[in-house]
Amino acid sequence: MGRSKWKGPYFNFKNLNKTNQQKKILDKNSEIVPQFIGKTLQAYNGKTYIEVPVTNDMINHKFGEFLFTRGKFTFKKNK
Repeated sequence: MGRSKWKGPYFNFKNLNKTNQQKKILDKNSEIVPQFIGKTLQAYNGKTYIEVPVTNDMINHKFGEFLFTRGKFTFKKNK
């Protein structure tokens, strides 16, 4: 179930002022607004900051959708 349309998109406006200076986002649940198109922001996935280039297709999605918090699993080869 998503957020109501009458409420508008959720975004932490404290981060909006900070993004102009340091370009780091801590909230993964913030939605991507059209002001970020063409910028490369660093979003925190819980361990490190990952660079996320914002494109036009990402509008109204959340930053957490583009961050992977788990590593890719591979089997180790036996000798």
